[in-house]
Amino acid sequence: MINYIIVGLLIVNLILIIISLCKNINESNITERLGKLEVDIIKELSSFKSDLTKSMTDDFHKLNEQVEKRLIAINEKVNERLDDNFEKTNKTFMSVIERLSKIDEAQKKIENLSTDIVSLQSILTDKKSRGIFGEVNLKHILASVFGEKNDSIYQLQYTFSNKFIVDCVLFAPEPLGTIAIDSKFPLEHYQLMVDKKISALEREKYEKLFKIDVKKHIDAICTKYIIPGETSDQAIMFLPAEAIFAEINAYHPDIIEYAYKKRVWITSPTTLISTLTVIQMIIKNIEKDKYSSIIHQELNKLGLEFARYKERWDKLSRSIQAVNKDVENVSITTEKISKKFASINQVEVDVIETKNE
Repeated sequence: MINYIIVGLLIVNLILIIISLCKNINESNITERLGKLEVDIIKELSSFKSDLTKSMTDDFHKLNEQVEKRLIAINEKVNERLDDNFEKTNKTFMSVIERLSKIDEAQKKIENLSTDIVSLQSILTDKKSRGIFGEVNLKHILASVFGEKNDSIYQLQYTFSNKFIVDCVLFAPEPLGTIAIDSKFPLEHYQLMVDKKISALEREKYEKLFKIDVKKHIDAICTKYIIPGETSDQAIMFLPAEAIFAEINAYHPDIIEYAYKKRVWITSPTTLISTLTVIQMIIKNIEKDKYSSIIHQELNKLGLEFARYKERWDKLSRSIQAVNKDVENVSITTEKISKKFASINQVEVDVIETKNE
């Protein structure tokens, strides 16, 4: 851009020179002057051309060097970013592979769990097996809350005076008293009731049968395990399946009301653990209160003993003071006698000395 400005200025200067020359020349030497001017212009133009070519060549080389440096810097930056992106991509790829392996492992576990669930369902189709399952589940819950074989608080397979055997009896403190806990597992009609593959009419029929099953269990618990004068006026029905418990509480309030009238409380594993935990806290608080009363009684006894001790100490102190006074009197008498003996001895010495003189 600067070179073009210089060229323009040179051309303007040449034109001004030509104009000034034209004013000062006459017609006779105009041809000579023009020839010289032409020669001078050609020289100036050739010199300017060589300078311009050299300047443009230098500028081109400088521009080329700058472009090469810039390209090298861009290339290095691109390579650096490509390396970073490749490293990040590699990490992402490895993470994806690791997660895929974990998903594959989880899938295998799910398949094994599905097999176990199928086998568990096949086992629970038998009533006796369901009964054993409920009893074992109940035993584990009691052991987790109260500890293994804590007969002072609960006993398994307990026989009442009416010869009926309950799955568990809980020796709770008053006013709760002795509470029977029996495990029930109404599964057949429940599975048919929630089966979406059958018609709504059939599900309704199985729903009625399910309610009948549950109410029969409630009646059995109320009749067998609520004994006046022996147990509390309430009992607990334990459902080992949370789904059945949730179904009853969510969609069958009539069963809850029926159980309430019979004073049979329906529990699941979760709610039973909560109930037993509350009872455990009540037992601990009662034990603390009992020991507190014992401690209070013992402190009262200790207070009486300390009062006797103080009275006897006062008597002993008075006796010691009397003895101390007697000791002081004896000391005074002893001091007087000693002085007498000393004076007597002094008199005998004076008499002996006088006789000798």
